[in-house]
Amino acid sequence: MPVPDKLVIHGGRRLTGDVRIGGGKNTSLPVLSAALLCDEPVRIENLPDINDIRVLIEILRGLGVRITRDGDDAVVDPTRLTGTSPRPDLCQKFRASYYLLGALLGKVGEGTVSYPGGCDFGARPIDQHVKGFRGLSAEVEEHADFVTARAKALQGAEIYFDLVTVGGTINVMLAACRASGNTILHNAAKEPHIVDTANFLNSMGAHIRGAGTNMIRIRGVERLHGCTYSVIPDQIQTGTMMIAAAATQGDVCIHGCIPAHMESLSAKLLEIGVRVDDQDDVIRVRSLGGHRAVNVKTQVYPGFPTDLQQPMSSLLTTAAGTSIVTETIFDQRFKHLEQMIRMGVRANVQGRVATIEGVPGLIGAPVVASDLRAGAALVIAGLMAQGNTEIENVDMIDRGYERIDDRLRALGADIRRT
Repeated sequence: MPVPDKLVIHGGRRLTGDVRIGGGKNTSLPVLSAALLCDEPVRIENLPDINDIRVLIEILRGLGVRITRDGDDAVVDPTRLTGTSPRPDLCQKFRASYYLLGALLGKVGEGTVSYPGGCDFGARPIDQHVKGFRGLSAEVEEHADFVTARAKALQGAEIYFDLVTVGGTINVMLAACRASGNTILHNAAKEPHIVDTANFLNSMGAHIRGAGTNMIRIRGVERLHGCTYSVIPDQIQTGTMMIAAAATQGDVCIHGCIPAHMESLSAKLLEIGVRVDDQDDVIRVRSLGGHRAVNVKTQVYPGFPTDLQQPMSSLLTTAAGTSIVTETIFDQRFKHLEQMIRMGVRANVQGRVATIEGVPGLIGAPVVASDLRAGAALVIAGLMAQGNTEIENVDMIDRGYERIDDRLRALGADIRRT
């Protein structure tokens, strides 16, 4: 069997220069799934070349969907859809496979999808998805390993989510855009990738209003037509590069991003003592060190993103003073700190709260990425540390970051894949 990849980082180098951000992982996955709903081929541009996208494309092809990929673009032809049960082993490789249930339910009135996999950082139930589908008059059966949803005819309805759910909002929106009548989603999530998925559906002829607010109104349509659509830049990749620039006391211009999506992170970096400037689609991050400890609390958008909590905590490990990081979205999302203790980090975790005492510097050590964003946090820690850091389980990082080693090396990092 092939030996798994490892990232080896010789830290202590400032990141300087320019980097361009690719398409968003959290947008591309629901947009690709939403393409199932169309009655004609669609062209999707700016798709990132990451593991999760490759797996989803393999799943769709297994359902009879024809997909032709050309660099960052793909033509998706769902007109010969033949299956309603995606391969369970592939669904279990990533979280967003649950979008296939809403898309299949809207397109052909039934779907059977294995419970999704992905990163292991605590419970992420799909009860709000199920509640929404049932609200649209679907029959949903929950089994030990999979979920089946069927509907002779989806009917629009008012659906009240018990809590803000990004996945549930998108999944029910996918099904509702082909339901009869009007649907209103109350207490909807507001994340940028929800807005982008709604914009893609509207480009195909759907009638969705209010995406980006807590109330989304959907008027169902009988058909969706083909279109060409470009997904938005990756918010989390942008944030990771911003944090990496600050952590290495660097000076980096990040191109092709959306500064408005980064306001909560930019505010925290300014509070730490990092300079952040933006203009049009460029953010410049500059730091001369002397970082101050801050408190960070994750929130639903537009609050501080949970997916940037782990990279941000790496930066805080050398900030002067005591930082408190509170994770309100997921439990068990501090596993990276357990690994970073080997690098000299002083941190104490109690439930969903981590207390981080700033230290003068980090020391390279062998570590293991437990999940996608934990892997990004370890990369940042490796860039900060003196000596060599070896990161195992790189497949986790490749799920969401396209050629992260190449991008960092172009900014002056000493990083290689072995």
